[in-house]
Amino acid sequence: MTDSSLQIDTTRPGLARMYDYLLGGTENHPVDRALVDEIAATDPGVFAAARANRDFLIRAVTHLVEEAGINQFLDLGSGLPTQDNVHAIAQAIDPSARVVYVDNDATVAAHAESLVSGRDNVEVVLGDVARPQAILDDPRVRKLIDFDRPVALLLVAVLHFVPDAEDPWAAVRVLLDALPAGSHLVLSHVSLAELDELAGTTDRAFEKRSIELNANRTKEQIRRFFDGLELLEPGLVETTEWRSGTAAPRKVSDMVIYAGLARKN
Repeated sequence: MTDSSLQIDTTRPGLARMYDYLLGGTENHPVDRALVDEIAATDPGVFAAARANRDFLIRAVTHLVEEAGINQFLDLGSGLPTQDNVHAIAQAIDPSARVVYVDNDATVAAHAESLVSGRDNVEVVLGDVARPQAILDDPRVRKLIDFDRPVALLLVAVLHFVPDAEDPWAAVRVLLDALPAGSHLVLSHVSLAELDELAGTTDRAFEKRSIELNANRTKEQIRRFFDGLELLEPGLVETTEWRSGTAAPRKVSDMVIYAGLARKN
């Protein structure tokens, strides 16, 4: 179990709290809002982009439960389960659905654990996507997730915080290799590779707070995370284009967030 006595550092922005603010939540502080607002001064659409990313997650999880029969979810870089969270979506369709949230911030993990305390088939684990084997070996993960049955691996808006030097492609491969056939990968990734002004503003804003952002990856580099998998329709597209049910998805932000869902055969 995580240590619920850990104190939240309100002097530095937290990625999970920033995302909560972007989604209209209340689990955030002035330092988190200040960094988001600095980026939003260049691209006010970042709030809509975050909402579009969460809407992609909702559609993907709904598809996996209703259409693919998946009821096990391993959500890495999960942040705070406050806004349209995975277990609420999945268990509303299948009450037996199991969800393990994993975050590398001890205070986030402790706070997240308090938010889901008492809920059946939900666990919060402290872990880092760049250290995949430790996550797979965690006894709380092993207790809740049956690796003999298909699992949905969720890497939503997290890999752009893993630097190339830590080889996120290899980390994803370790995770996928541990999952049986029929498992799925749900992934989204920010790409500012062709947006010089926004990339510069965003990089400087994060660097001032000593947060590394790797948003210069191209669409082809992001597609590599799906190597060896069957990338389902409509492929790797912007979040607003992923099965949104609209003929001409509206561009909500200058920021590009690519998203895809793939099956391991």
